[in-house]
Amino acid sequence: MDFNGAKKNIDKAIEIDPKYVKAWARKGDIEMLMKENHKALESFKTGLEIDSTNAACKEGLRKVTTAINYGSQQMTEEEKMERARHGMADPEIQAILQDPMMQQLLKDFSENPDAANQAMRNPGVRAKMEKLIASGVVQTR
Repeated sequence: MDFNGAKKNIDKAIEIDPKYVKAWARKGDIEMLMKENHKALESFKTGLEIDSTNAACKEGLRKVTTAINYGSQQMTEEEKMERARHGMADPEIQAILQDPMMQQLLKDFSENPDAANQAMRNPGVRAKMEKLIASGVVQTR
């Protein structure tokens, strides 16, 4: 149950061979167990970019997507706040939130939906927004 130790070993395996799909799948599994769904989502997607037929990455992506979508619907407000606090502790999430373009996008969702929809067509912006949603920092309905 040493998730941090396991993650370090997996990171080392990926450093040695970035195309080692099984390591990407295991990394995603561990990140899910650590409640870092935004990171797990990225790990499974990276594994599928290497091998689009990998069953473990496909299943992991399905599980993490379900956890993000269905899980947030079933959570109490307190659980949602705890998930968001956990996400806010991640330096990557903090960096996304400090990005002026992302700040404007978040503002546009309530004030200018057309501009927000236009911005979401950018793959980089969309990926950042997906991370914010997966981390629980941004809630969807």
